[in-house]
Amino acid sequence: MVTFAPSLMCMDFGKIKEQFEVMDKYVKLYHVDIMDGHFCKNMALTPGILKSFRENTNKEIDVHLMTTNPSDWIEMCANAGATYISPHAETINTDAFRTMQLIQKLGCKCGVVLNPATPLNYVESYLEYIDIMTIMTVDIGFAGQKFIEQMYDKIRQAVQLRNEKGYHYKIQIDGHCNKENYRQLVEAGADVLIVGNAGLFGLDSNLDIACQKMQHEFEQCMTAEAV
Repeated sequence: MVTFAPSLMCMDFGKIKEQFEVMDKYVKLYHVDIMDGHFCKNMALTPGILKSFRENTNKEIDVHLMTTNPSDWIEMCANAGATYISPHAETINTDAFRTMQLIQKLGCKCGVVLNPATPLNYVESYLEYIDIMTIMTVDIGFAGQKFIEQMYDKIRQAVQLRNEKGYHYKIQIDGHCNKENYRQLVEAGADVLIVGNAGLFGLDSNLDIACQKMQHEFEQCMTAEAV
């Protein structure tokens, strides 16, 4: 069963309570991007905003740390209510085991994020710790980029590796997930699809209608091509 994870940087911050009341009816996981302006040349959400999200929902929240020094952020995010904490593989290769142990010690689940150019073998040594693997299908930092087609093979490789080794991680896709590629992503083996403006928030000014459209577009994609 595929799960949708709304990217909360796309929501209307003037209507946080009302929007969570709507989204909670449709999804069970949210995605929060935290950027430091260094590892990722952009700025997004903060642990303080994450705390306000947690006060308005009891659904799971995955925190994507686009930061050069994720250890500076992990405890703050755990205290603010993160369910998963997902640092970038490219930032923890010198202390990956210590990082995963810290995340677990703080009561959170472990995630890891791979940039499009980062191969799976970069993280193989600690995949037994991983609860959710996020595969970036665009380069990090800015919305509206073109989907990188080579990532379908990477998703299939992640599925194969999970099956061969008996790992338990979910495979989450971040970047340009919408009706253009829903079916291909699911067929490749994706478990979680992160949706932003194109997949959810831009579908209608009424968020309830937008959520319904998201579900309808997904169902339409999955049946139309199966005929």
